[in-house]
Amino acid sequence: MRSDDMCPCGSGDLYGRCCLPLHTGQRGAETAEQLMRSRYSAFVAGDAEYVWRTWHPRTRPADVTDLTVTWTRLEIVDRVDGGPGDDTGEVEFRAHHRAGVLHERSRFAVRAGRWFYVDGEIFD
Repeated sequence: MRSDDMCPCGSGDLYGRCCLPLHTGQRGAETAEQLMRSRYSAFVAGDAEYVWRTWHPRTRPADVTDLTVTWTRLEIVDRVDGGPGDDTGEVEFRAHHRAGVLHERSRFAVRAGRWFYVDGEIFD
């Protein structure tokens, strides 16, 4: 993915100004939704290291290797808290892919001043 491509997270901004600076560690996510969007973009870009690094240490797997799904679109359904000054937040989304849709309500938490993905509830 090139920095002048549109960001896959659906923000309407270029990847180089949107999720790429988070992926490269130039800055951190300011909100739970921004982290969720950047993680989606990392899945699209095949950046397993970023997905693993932004997973809460208490719940993350030993490694992240299966990024084979071809994601096509992200739709934000709802958000609860997760803004600047919050310690936790939830983002419900639908991540569309070639074979269907992943509908999840993800939970996020701040640890050491950074947002992390904790876990999520997947809907049928």
